Amino acid sequence: MTLSEAHRRYLIVEQSIGAAVFNFVLNGAIAWLTFRSLETIPVWGQQSIAGDTIGTAFLLPFITCLIVTRLAHAELRKGRLPALEWRRASHPWLARLPHSTWARGAILGLVCVVISVPVSLWALSVLAADGMGFWAFIAFKATFAAVLAAIFTPVIALAALADGVPQRAPVGAAR
Repeated sequence: MTLSEAHRRYLIVEQSIGAAVFNFVLNGAIAWLTFRSLETIPVWGQQSIAGDTIGTAFLLPFITCLIVTRLAHAELRKGRLPALEWRRASHPWLARLPHSTWARGAILGLVCVVISVPVSLWALSVLAADGMGFWAFIAFKATFAAVLAAIFTPVIALAALADGVPQRAPVGAAR
């Protein structure tokens, strides 16, 4: 199950590096907007690093799946990327993901929470037991999101490419 040079470039440059940069900026801005009234952000509590980290860990892969799957399918449909020679159903680990984009996003969001949140919250409780200053938190959230995006976005894009070239629904058809 090899990938062409065009597929590798798409997955590494656009979907890993590009997604990391985009999510670094976006999540830094979200942190600024959400927490700008606080001087110090507590690790635990209603408006906290823990709550934000859990939310980011789930929502980033979920929303990314909804957006990137559609974009990758468009790349295939428009012929900007060649179709893969294999399908998701025949791949040893991509086949385990649901076919539905919504379900796939939810599963990847849960996987991300299970993998990233315990380690992140443990490290935060040890390193920042009293919370984080505003700018340190912005840097943490932006970096956390960038790392998640660099890891999960290429997987999401690869799964979408491995779906094959989707047929465009007729005008007026339910999706």
